[in-house]
Amino acid sequence: MGRIYRHPAMKQLRDQQMRYAPRERRLEQIDRAEQLLTEIDGEKRYPYEYLCFRITGFRPEGWPALVLDGEDVQHDLGLFVEDLSATARQSAEQVPEPILTVEEVSRRFSVSPRTVTRWRRQGLVARRFVIDGRTKVGFLESSLMRFVSAHRMQVERGTRFRQLTEAERDEIIRRARRMALALPGQAGLVEIARRIARKMSRSTETVRTTLKAYDRDHPDRAIFPGVVPPLDDDAKAQIYRRFRMGVSADVLARQYERTRSSIYRVLNEMRARKILGIKLEFIDNERFHRAESAPEILADMPQPADGKAPRRPKAPKGLPPYLASLYEVPLLDRGQEMHLFRKMNYLKYRAHELREKLDPTRARTSDLDEIERLQEEALAVKNQIIRANLRLVVSIAKRHVGPSNNFFELVSDGNMSLIRAVEKFDFSRGNKFSTYASWAIMKNFARTIPEENYRRDRFVTGHEEMFEAAADNRTDEHEYESALKRMQEAVKGMLGRLDERERKIIISRFGLGGASEQTLEQLGRELGITKERVRQIESRAQDKLRRIASEEKLDLPML
Repeated sequence: MGRIYRHPAMKQLRDQQMRYAPRERRLEQIDRAEQLLTEIDGEKRYPYEYLCFRITGFRPEGWPALVLDGEDVQHDLGLFVEDLSATARQSAEQVPEPILTVEEVSRRFSVSPRTVTRWRRQGLVARRFVIDGRTKVGFLESSLMRFVSAHRMQVERGTRFRQLTEAERDEIIRRARRMALALPGQAGLVEIARRIARKMSRSTETVRTTLKAYDRDHPDRAIFPGVVPPLDDDAKAQIYRRFRMGVSADVLARQYERTRSSIYRVLNEMRARKILGIKLEFIDNERFHRAESAPEILADMPQPADGKAPRRPKAPKGLPPYLASLYEVPLLDRGQEMHLFRKMNYLKYRAHELREKLDPTRARTSDLDEIERLQEEALAVKNQIIRANLRLVVSIAKRHVGPSNNFFELVSDGNMSLIRAVEKFDFSRGNKFSTYASWAIMKNFARTIPEENYRRDRFVTGHEEMFEAAADNRTDEHEYESALKRMQEAVKGMLGRLDERERKIIISRFGLGGASEQTLEQLGRELGITKERVRQIESRAQDKLRRIASEEKLDLPML
C-alpha cells in the first residue's frame, strides 16, 4: 500500500511516538489508533487535536486549528498502525488472538495476495509482527472480521473469483485482437471486454484489466493504443510532488498505469514549468552575443587594481554578530565590481536563451540541469555583490535614525533597496555601483519615512506631544545593538530545547552563533534527507520556538 501520509501532522505524530514513546506505550497507542479507525466516517471532518488525544491521551501543542478530512484520517491511521507496530517488534505469540499472514488470508478466502493488498488499501488494518524470527505483515483475527463484515459483497465476489490461467489470458488477448480488427472504430475496450467476458464466463472488469495490462506491457503490439486517457494538470502536479517526496518512478508508473519513460516526461514537464515560472531579468550587453567573450566573462574575479590584497577593517567592539560580520567581507574596487555584474548578467542571459527554446512537453533533463546551474551560479554572484555592499546600507541607515525610526527596520528596508538596485544596475555605463545604490536606498528612505510619520500622526489624540516632550525617547544604534544581544541570548537558551536535528537546521539556516548560512539543499545533503524534509523540520522547529517564546513571555520580533 502507499507509504505516503496525506497530512504531515499525522506523519509528525508517528515520528514523535516512534522516537520518544516507550514500547509499552506504543503498543497501547496502536490499539487505540485501530479502535479510532473503526469509528471514523470518511464523509466527515475531524479536529487533529481530537485525533491526537484519542491516540496518545494528551492534547497537542502544534496544529491548534487543524481539521482533517475523514478519508485522509482513515488512510493515515492505517499507516500509523502499521509503522508504529514495526518499531514495537511484537511477536505473534504475545498477542492474545490469532494472527493471520497475507498468505493465510489468501488461502482462507481463495483470493490472490494481490487482492489482499487491495483490501489493505480499502481499509483492512495491517500490523507488523515478528513471525518465525522475521518481521512480517499480519492481521488480527478481529481486524479481519471487521473488514469482512463491512465489505461482505466485495469479499464474496473475490472468493468466487478464479485466477486466470496463462491459456485463458492468451485466449482473451487473441479474441480481443480479432474483434478489434473486425470492428475498427465500432467497438472500444469496454464493449469488447463485455463480449469476451460473456463468452468466457468472466467478469467484464477482469477482461478489461487483463487487456489494459497487456497494452501497458506491450506498447508496440497494443490492441487499443491510446486508450489510457491523458493526464490532467492536477495529476501531473501530484506525480511531481510525490516524486519529490521520495516515491520512485516505478511505483508511480504502476499507480498511474503509465510507462517509466512517460512518468519521466511528466516530471520534466513540471520541472520545466517551474523553471519558466521564475522571473528572470538581466541587463543585456553586446559582448554576450560573441562566443569568444565567454572565457573572459566567466573567469575568476580579478585581483585589486593596485595588486594588494584587500584590507579587512576591524569591527568596533560590542557590535552584535550581524553588524560585526559585515566587516569580514572585503569591499570591491571598480574593476571587480564590473566583472561580477558582467558575469551575473551573462549567466542570466545564457539561462534566458535556453529558456526561450524550452518546450515543457518535450523538455530534456540535460537542458533543465543546465538552466538551473546557470541560475544558481548567477544567484551566487548576486549574493557576493550584495554581501560586499551591506555596510553601505548600515552607514546610510545610521544617518536616518530618528525618534520614530527603528535602526534595524531601516537596515531591513535598505537591504531590500540594495537587492533591487543590484538587479537594475547597468554595469556598461561605467558608473560605480555604490553611487547608484546610495541613491536608490536614500530615495526609498525619503519615501517610506514620511509615510510612516504620516500614519503615526494621523492618530494623535493631542496628548502624545506632551508625553514625547517629557523625555527624549530617541534610541541610538548602541541601544538597538544591546537589545538585539539580549534577544540572541534568549534565542540561544530556547535552541537548547529543540532536538539535535532541529537545532542544527535552525542554526545553519539563519547563520546563528557565527555559523555559515546553508541552503535547504546543502543541509539535505549533509543530513542525508530531502530538501523538502529539511523545510518541514525547519517549519516545525520555528513553531516550537514561537510556543516557547509565548510561554516565557519573550518579545522576539524575529519569530
